[in-house]
Amino acid sequence: MPYLWPPPVITGTIGGVIEAAGLTKRYGSTLAVDDLSFHVEPGRVTGFLGPNGAGKSTTMRMILGLDNPTAGDVRIKGQHYRDLNRPLRTVGALLEAAWRHPGRSARNHLRWIARSNEIPQRRVDEVLELVGLTSVAKKKAGGFSLGMLQRLGIASALLGDPEVLLFDEPVNGLDPEGIHWIRQLMQALAAEGRTVFVSSHLLSEMSQTAQDLVVIGRGKLIYQGTTEDFIDRATHQSVRVRSPQLAELREALTRQGAQVDEDDGTLTVSGMDSDAIGELAFATGATLHELSPRRGSLEEAFMQLTGEAVEYHAGDHGAAPETT
Repeated sequence: MPYLWPPPVITGTIGGVIEAAGLTKRYGSTLAVDDLSFHVEPGRVTGFLGPNGAGKSTTMRMILGLDNPTAGDVRIKGQHYRDLNRPLRTVGALLEAAWRHPGRSARNHLRWIARSNEIPQRRVDEVLELVGLTSVAKKKAGGFSLGMLQRLGIASALLGDPEVLLFDEPVNGLDPEGIHWIRQLMQALAAEGRTVFVSSHLLSEMSQTAQDLVVIGRGKLIYQGTTEDFIDRATHQSVRVRSPQLAELREALTRQGAQVDEDDGTLTVSGMDSDAIGELAFATGATLHELSPRRGSLEEAFMQLTGEAVEYHAGDHGAAPETT
């Protein structure tokens, strides 16, 4: 099924911000979210990351008023979700893509949602085209694949042309083309000034999509800031070096205080950037065949900073059900 490319511009009032302060949620003796405070700014894609059981889905449900916090507060544009007038025109959300009446067509599913918030019916066909479901608009949603349901859920989130968008695992079930499309769509929405808050376990995708991150573990805030800073804080940069004068170059690098590891005729250098290494090689008279900076990945940074906050490890037996 076709996707529109590039994503069409979605018009509307732009702006919006999410603010959580001391957000706490208990389920009996289980503390799912623990004194969590963060803010999500407009105009950027903010990734919401954490291990399984970290409290991400619970937090998103509290933002949308589906669960009441035990303590603390969370607001959208300074208001609780329940107090928003025609909320779908302010906030669009995808939490569970499979939520739909199996006997309704895709178009009728969106039509009744639109009617509930006084959204013009023409908007239904606009979002169906936007997500690539026009050709199956009259088919019953009960026969949809997971990927098609995901796109129908995205259409529901976009229906009110909202200022604020929350997506929980939006690429589940999508093929590579669909993943690329939703990434570009989220970035385009943020570029218009909208607030885009997205939870995902696909760290490689988040590294390409999100400019900012909110990272939690065991319900607590671990990090809030830019994706770039998160990676730089948790990983070290190195430079891959190949040269026919490897021994001379290694000795010169070591004298300058660089950390040098050698493996199969290649040096991995830490503590010195590629410019400094190139200048030192020139001064040493060493020919360079390769000088490749290597930056840490979001996955490496995530594992480094959230390792102690993982609720369930492979090999655990009899673990309790997860609260995401």
